[in-house]
Amino acid sequence: MTELCDLTAVALLARIAAGAATAEDVRESCLARIAAREVSLQVFAHLDPDAVRAMRPAPGPLGGLPLGVKDIIDVAGMPTQMNSPIWRGWMPRADAACVAAARAAGALVIGKTVTTEFATRHPGPTANPHDVAHTPGGSSSGSAAGVAAGFFPFALGTQTGGSITRPASYCGVVGYKPSFGLIHRGGIKVMSDSFDTVGVMARGVADCALLVGAMAATDLGDPDRHPGRPPRLLVTPGPDAGRIDACMLALLDQVATAARRRGAIVVGNDLPPVIAAAEPAHRMVGPFESAQALAWELASFSDALTEGLRSRMLQGRSRDGEAIAAARKALATARAALVDLFADHDAIVTPAAPAEAPATRDWTGEPIFNQLWTSLHLPCVAIPTGSGPHGLPLGLQVIGAPGADRQALAWAEWLRSAVA
Repeated sequence: MTELCDLTAVALLARIAAGAATAEDVRESCLARIAAREVSLQVFAHLDPDAVRAMRPAPGPLGGLPLGVKDIIDVAGMPTQMNSPIWRGWMPRADAACVAAARAAGALVIGKTVTTEFATRHPGPTANPHDVAHTPGGSSSGSAAGVAAGFFPFALGTQTGGSITRPASYCGVVGYKPSFGLIHRGGIKVMSDSFDTVGVMARGVADCALLVGAMAATDLGDPDRHPGRPPRLLVTPGPDAGRIDACMLALLDQVATAARRRGAIVVGNDLPPVIAAAEPAHRMVGPFESAQALAWELASFSDALTEGLRSRMLQGRSRDGEAIAAARKALATARAALVDLFADHDAIVTPAAPAEAPATRDWTGEPIFNQLWTSLHLPCVAIPTGSGPHGLPLGLQVIGAPGADRQALAWAEWLRSAVA
């Protein structure tokens, strides 16, 4: 029998509505799973089960379900430490805007989840629930691993490059990076003002739509209600196709075949150069803005930053103003070119990661297949679609047109069911 902690949020809400379970039953199922596996997985940066049991969630569409929150996002009464000794013990007074919205909609904040150092590259202690020798991805490491392990049905993350969609792929869950700016960033340590986006992870596409819809006060529809026609899909490896593992290339082919069998019009093609140019522009602008975000830490606590982060921030700070301006122009030009690209396609299908999760805990994986889409401000939905040669999850991402979050979620669920 499936335990409550392993069900989707939508399934849990249905059980609660039918009187077959209570929100307290769900909470206790999640806490029991945490007690059994947290020692080996190390998902949480902060967890207080007694405090969780004392919480009384507001009534609302999220039904008192547990929510994990990435530890660069403020939660009143819980420390925000960003996986850095510089911020050890920092206790915010207020909830971040997204947390306040989730609580108002009935979420139970169960704890703070591990992030990489300032949501950049240096990993935290979290392990992949499918094999603890492997990374869960990053930077939203604890959020992805916690959903996969049954610690909570959904979680908040952020994405600057690939920090939602890549760990979702590695952990075999759904990751949804909404359109840029759909969810308010107040109360979050923003590392790149041009790219950082609040998003979610869950066990189902409909769960993601439910949570983001509640936080953004928008109707994202029911992705389980498939559109009345098959989609027009552009299937592409995206930038740096030579770095994709053979298992992921094979998965792309299999998914394209399955989509065609369901009636989709599938085109395999390279991206127009003007759009692909946004990827190197992201690599130029991102570190420059992150160095600005960490100006105080660099000035006051430089020795407390890891060597890799300190070097990357100093490099970003040294970048030429004309080069940054040119990169920002390339980003704007690429975004303008999306109108023509999506005139012929409903969605783009591309890898969410190069392969399975790497067999290491010292690196969170390559974000090259995520940065482009983040820089273009597009809605991205990572869906689990298979497994690799070592039995770990593989994921693809479905990318929608600018601002077309509702459609992106619907096409992601259509594709997920087509290949199930």
